Amino acid sequence: MGFLGVGWIGRHRMEAMIATGAIEAAAIAEPSPDMAAEAARLAPEAEIVPDLPALLGLGLDGLVIATPSALHAEQSVAALEAGAAVFCQKPLGRTADEVRRVVDAARSADRLLAVDLSYRFTEGMRRIRELIQGGELGRIYAADLVFHNAYGPDKAWFYDPAQSGGGCVMDLGVHLVDLALWTLDFPQLSGATSKLFSSGEQLGNRTDAVEDYALATLELDTGAAVQLSCSWRLQAGTDAIISASFYGTEGGASLSNVGGSFYDFTAERFRGTARETLASPPDEWGGRAAADWTRRLAAGERFDPASERLVDVAEALDRIYDR
Repeated sequence: MGFLGVGWIGRHRMEAMIATGAIEAAAIAEPSPDMAAEAARLAPEAEIVPDLPALLGLGLDGLVIATPSALHAEQSVAALEAGAAVFCQKPLGRTADEVRRVVDAARSADRLLAVDLSYRFTEGMRRIRELIQGGELGRIYAADLVFHNAYGPDKAWFYDPAQSGGGCVMDLGVHLVDLALWTLDFPQLSGATSKLFSSGEQLGNRTDAVEDYALATLELDTGAAVQLSCSWRLQAGTDAIISASFYGTEGGASLSNVGGSFYDFTAERFRGTARETLASPPDEWGGRAAADWTRRLAAGERFDPASERLVDVAEALDRIYDR
């Protein structure tokens, strides 16, 4: 396995993959010598190489990509065309066209592709999805998903639309869109409306800024409506507000963070005014998406048609951005 980009998130995912015992960390490419040295402590046997071509020249089985968003699609396609499976940080691409190119490359190369959509792997969301897929909540007609972050990214490229592809919707909203569509088994999108704000003003057609607050409604061909809201640097009195709630004709269910935490979640099922706990902390979910891909790759899995649903998520984001 090769690792391209080993900042905090890249190192955390590397650690989760190594802990499976299913892979060997063969090489690392990282422009920061300090970050590369930190990663090398996790994998002393890994070779430090200068860049992506050097990584791909090693004939890797898989590549883990944790670089700025503008590079994800190009780097993923290069890796797949070189015969390496890919695990990439979100977003896989800045637009649906970019994501589609990566998925097409994975299909052509017959290589396993996955994106670190980690909230799918919380115990609470998996329990909620099981209830919904099993029909226990009846027909789902509404969903309400929220991700407000009291802080903002600390790297300048996040605020450049050309490099990031968007602001809080691209950074946080991608998780919300994915959770909604994945939980509901990827219904078709029939419409979307949104309002995007930057520093309290509607973003409009500005190309010199990204949104830091967003409200959106997705209309599904099932007749259901999905409401999304997300933000950076919101003055909400806590570190984070994260939730995913689903309402059906026979009941409801909700995932919500505990005490402003980014990591601790409870999940509950609702019957009228009664509630039942489905899952609660502790739940070490952060590295599960990475570990899952690692085990599947080690087991010999090739292209998974389920990765085509990544295009559905990207198309929904394009609709929110009115692209």
